[in-house]
Amino acid sequence: MKKFLDENFLLRSETAKHLYHDVAANMPIIDYHCHLSPEQIANDINFKNLTDIWLSGDHYKWRAMRTNGIDEAFCTGSRTDYEKFEKWAETVPYTLRNPLYHWTHLELKRYFGIDELLNPASAKRIYDECNQALSKPEFSVRALLKKMKVEVICTTDDPIDSLNHHKKISEDRFEIKVLPAFRPDKAMNTDDIRSFNDYLSALETISNISIIHYSDYLDALKMRHDHFAANGCTVSDHGLEFVYAEDYTDQEIRNIFSKLRSQKALNKEENLKFRSALLFEFALWDHEKNWVQQFHLGAMRNNNSRMMRSLGADTGWDSIGDFPQARSLQKFLNKLDANNQLTKTILYNLNPSDNAIMSTMIGNFNDGSMAGKIQWGSAWWFLDQQEGMKEQLNTLSNMGLLSRFVGMLTDSRSFMSYPRHEYFRRILCGLFGEEIERGELPNDLDWTGKIISDICYHNAKNYFQW
Repeated sequence: MKKFLDENFLLRSETAKHLYHDVAANMPIIDYHCHLSPEQIANDINFKNLTDIWLSGDHYKWRAMRTNGIDEAFCTGSRTDYEKFEKWAETVPYTLRNPLYHWTHLELKRYFGIDELLNPASAKRIYDECNQALSKPEFSVRALLKKMKVEVICTTDDPIDSLNHHKKISEDRFEIKVLPAFRPDKAMNTDDIRSFNDYLSALETISNISIIHYSDYLDALKMRHDHFAANGCTVSDHGLEFVYAEDYTDQEIRNIFSKLRSQKALNKEENLKFRSALLFEFALWDHEKNWVQQFHLGAMRNNNSRMMRSLGADTGWDSIGDFPQARSLQKFLNKLDANNQLTKTILYNLNPSDNAIMSTMIGNFNDGSMAGKIQWGSAWWFLDQQEGMKEQLNTLSNMGLLSRFVGMLTDSRSFMSYPRHEYFRRILCGLFGEEIERGELPNDLDWTGKIISDICYHNAKNYFQW
């Protein structure tokens, strides 16, 4: 019987072991999409304890704890940090076969050298040991990133963010690049008219532009887009149910914006047209600057209205949606491509039933101008687990070129999430290794090693030009 999480974890063949240990394991990490706090990096903080770094903001763990019958007070509530950690330790044994079980123990092992399983009996011992380590300089935020061999981080930032924390990181000459990404979801969200107009007021303040007409709104957003570019941004990101691609006229959008400014709610058609117009403008600006645009599609968010009112967004009440994707996505990409204004694009789907749609859609707009211009991104969110990763890798192999894939990202709010790259790399090497040993791929380890290293690092390096 093999030991849990030994050096050959997930590597079921000798060839897979070679590809992982000799090729993939020690490559740097380019984390081109995450939700890490630039403020915490700028201030190079030390987290006060293991709960602070590990449980705060982690809705994956909160969902598991709630499912295990743990009261909300121990997730997002007022119980002490140690009491919250105890309840997480109580939940961990029940996460068997959930990726949380692997991630939890990989993180304890890679950051703290702890091989012991986390459970109620070990909780106090592990908590104290980790807390002692976290107080040391070598466990500051920046030190943790260097420990994991991170080379580039791309955070997720609203257009009205000042980017002052990114500026400080740059001025400090921190050896890891920490770059912003332009995420204008709130600028498109007209579901709540009051919140939308409050957002416009904040945009007016930071842009110093009085926003009366739609043209003013575009001017203010374009100024922020330019500001992001001046501070190293080369990436945009959108979290959408589906890509908006309704037909509209300029006059319709001007009228819709006037209606919004008059505090009048939009009907469904007006809402979709307004979002479609903005999304198209953002795509044009991205093309002008040769940015990479990313679309995270298919999440059905904030399903529990009672808990949304109590806790707000991003607290673990989201799920996979079944929104139609293909037609509007094709229409949007084709409209841009028709005038040669389609920039580098990465598509992510949350519903696994959309895998074949995404893997074939990218082929429609890869025009030979560069390798892998249009990408299908890594398995995302609920699909970020063994089967989800394997299905994404296999579908992309069958319908596209896995060899040109830009690889893994964390999409995480936690500085302890970087073993997810290890997890991905082990799965990737396992797939290649097993097929080589079955005679389904040639035993050319030099070429296969190149493909592995490209997917783990070089493809992203070349694609983003960092």
